[in-house]
Amino acid sequence: MYGYDQTPGAQQQGYAQPPPQQGYAQQPPLYPEPSPPSIADAVRAFTTGQLAAEDFQQIFATSRIYCPRGDTPGFLALHNTQQPVIPMFTTLKELRRYAGKESKYFVITGAEVIDLLPTGYGFVLDMEGDHRMVFDAKAVEQMVDFAMRRMYG
Repeated sequence: MYGYDQTPGAQQQGYAQPPPQQGYAQQPPLYPEPSPPSIADAVRAFTTGQLAAEDFQQIFATSRIYCPRGDTPGFLALHNTQQPVIPMFTTLKELRRYAGKESKYFVITGAEVIDLLPTGYGFVLDMEGDHRMVFDAKAVEQMVDFAMRRMYG
């Protein structure tokens, strides 16, 4: 019996219910951790010279990137430029401004972009935005080298 009655009527013998927990999980932190800048903020800071290339790449690697897609898997590339580039966007709003409200898209991280981008291709972030950024194929190679050095030393 272990110190209390386990019969069905035992709940009505005046046992007090424990008060609801007021644990730390329900209270907002007194000093919240600063959130990392969004990729859109990083693009603005990088294009105005307020953010170093390495810092931008670290933010880019963990950010969500919106890519227009066609009927087959893979990136959609623009070939009417000096080098083929792939349009990518920092927000769904930016993608919709470029490709239309009903456009198809997929979302990946910046690290996946660097990993999956075909050799010889660059990309354009926020093509129709105020802070458009173009990364040519050489810049992409440098981003890959930086990612490899960070990962493997």
